[in-house]
Formats: sequence, structure tokens, C-alpha cells
Amino acid sequence: MNRSTLQVLGCYILWGLLPVFWKLLAGVNSAYVLAQRIVFSCVFCLAVILLKKNGRVVRDILRDRKQRRLYLLCGLLITVNWGVYILTVTTGRILEASLAYYMNPLFSIVIGSLFFKERLSPIQWVSVALAFIGVMYSVVLYGSVPYLAIIIGLSFALYGALKKGIKARSEVSICMETMSVLPLAVIFIAYAQISGLTAYASLSGAEMALLAVSGIVTSVPLMLFAGGIQHTSITVSGILMYINPTLQLLLGVFVYGEKFTKANAVTFAFVWLAVILFVTDGLRHRKKE
Repeated sequence: MNRSTLQVLGCYILWGLLPVFWKLLAGVNSAYVLAQRIVFSCVFCLAVILLKKNGRVVRDILRDRKQRRLYLLCGLLITVNWGVYILTVTTGRILEASLAYYMNPLFSIVIGSLFFKERLSPIQWVSVALAFIGVMYSVVLYGSVPYLAIIIGLSFALYGALKKGIKARSEVSICMETMSVLPLAVIFIAYAQISGLTAYASLSGAEMALLAVSGIVTSVPLMLFAGGIQHTSITVSGILMYINPTLQLLLGVFVYGEKFTKANAVTFAFVWLAVILFVTDGLRHRKKE
């Protein structure tokens, strides 16, 4: 396994272990955690950009109205993704967060078909259908829609689609995305402080430190991914990607004691079968190239 592949692997492992970090902040309002995550991610990436003396790139983007709009859309989508993910994990629904990232590639191929006119193979359509059946099982039998998983998976798939139009390095992209929603984050932090919703002085020293580190925890995996994906095949990356939700699933069941119900078993079985077909089809096409 070469260095690039190890970087991609490291990214997925860190993402898979993220629930442990957010669980440590379970006592803090989720929206407040999200706002601080946006602030510290922006600050950290801006520091990296300045250290690399790439400030000119940021200035050029700020002068380009089309790019600013694109980064704003990306910023809004990733804000939704981060916020709902934090809420899902901190309220004891790691299994649902895991399901989101098993479904994410399937959302992506549907978006590719609808918006980028990418042709889906018959097996890919079967994969999408199986995942849909798995989700609908819970809806019909238990009246329970895994809406948090759907929001997380779909928002990240749409975010990924928009990122096709962005060529900047990962630290520049994250900086511009978080900078675009920074005013909203700062306004909410001020509101939380004034209203008493979450006063900074009420946080413990450990919680303050964790919030400050959230920018690094958010940005480093993305930088690893950006650095490694250029020299890692899409097939290998696609297979390694499932390390992320698998680690989350294991953490939810064996570390945090979440119940793996019959509904979970049936839904995950259909989604896993969809994933297996999806990956197998990808490998088959890769061999033909």
C-alpha cells in the first residue's frame, strides 16, 4: 500500500472514529457546537493557507462572484451535513449516522444520473432499488423514517456534486466554504451567549479545548483525502470508503450500547447488499478498462 493510499485510508479511519469526538461534546448544545466548528475550521484553514503563502488564491476567489456563490452553496450544504451529523451522534443515534454513509454513494449515482446525465448500469439501478426497499421497510413496518440518515447522506452527495466545480486545494476550499457561512455562525454564538442558551463561561475547560480542536479534527481528514486521492484509484478509494460507516456502526453497537433492532438488521441487510453489488459492478468495469 503506497503513501497516497495510506492517506486516503487514514481519512476514512478518522471519519469513522469521529463519533467518539462529538460524543465528548454531548453536553453542549449541538447548534453551538456546529457554530464553533465552522469558526475554528475557518481559522485553522486560513492559518494553513497563510503558512503556505497562498493568500492570493483566497483574494482571487473573493473577487469572483460565480465562485463566491458556489462556495456559499457548498458552505450551506456542509453546514446542514455537519449540524445534523453532530445532532445524530450526540443524541445516541450513531447507527443512523452510519446508515447515512452506506447510502451516500447510492445517492451520488442517482444525482449523477439526474444532473450530470451519467448513465447507470443495470446493476447500479438494482443497488439503488435495494437501498430504497431497505429504507421503506422501516417506514412501512414501523412507521419510522430514518430521516436524519437521509438528510446526512443526501446533503453530502449534493455537496460532492457541487465540489465538481471547485478546483482549489482542500484547505482553500474548506476555508472559503466556512468563511461563506461564518457570519451566521458568529451571530448564533453571540445569540447563545446573550440569551444564556450556551454561555462560554458555563463550558468546562475540556469542552472549550474540544471546541477549539474541532477545526483541526474537521480539516485534517479532508486534507489527507485531498493529498492521497490524486494517486489512488477510484476503485480502491470506493472500497476503502466503507471503513468509515463500518467503524461508526461498530462504535454505536459495541462502545455506546445502541440496540441493533430487527428493523436495523433488515434495513442494513438491504443497504449492504446494494453496496456489495455497487462495488462489484465498479470492480468489473474497472477490469474492462
